[in-house]
Amino acid sequence: MSKQLTAQSPATPLILGKMGSAYGIRGWLKVFSSTEDAESIFDYQPWFIQRAGQWQLVELEGWKRHNQDMIIKVKGIDDRDTAGLLTNCEIVVDSGQLPELDGGDYYWKDLIGCQVVTTQGYELGKVTELMETGSNDVLVVRANLKDAFGAKERLIPFLDGQVIKNVDLATGSIEVDWDPGF
Repeated sequence: MSKQLTAQSPATPLILGKMGSAYGIRGWLKVFSSTEDAESIFDYQPWFIQRAGQWQLVELEGWKRHNQDMIIKVKGIDDRDTAGLLTNCEIVVDSGQLPELDGGDYYWKDLIGCQVVTTQGYELGKVTELMETGSNDVLVVRANLKDAFGAKERLIPFLDGQVIKNVDLATGSIEVDWDPGF
């Protein structure tokens, strides 16, 4: 009697990148990483993808840099057509695999959904995403429906100490020194 193998699934899924188009004829694919240092996407294993609503484990045979791109070879995928079926699949890991950060460092995923409040107690809204601007990261904050300043969205620079006064992940709140009229 053969045992059925069940694909594990990530307990707390976190998207780290995306599979790109097929590369060459031997089943290689381009890969796009959303990690700060692109190559560090390979530090987090195993990878999962979702196909037809099912989690699927992805085993890498190898990866390499090619010109400006990174390309990967997935185990069991040996031709261009099969590789093409993975194009645009999001690369997911279990966020439990991420290393603990030092105090004052945060993963973007932990800041999304946090309430942003000024030091004077004015509720600015919720963090919907973060942007990299080169000089510093920026919180994109969706304003509350009846915002007194008529704001729909605020862009608040993530400048620790200067603008960001306190991040409390336990309560999901970020205290900022920011003018709500901005």
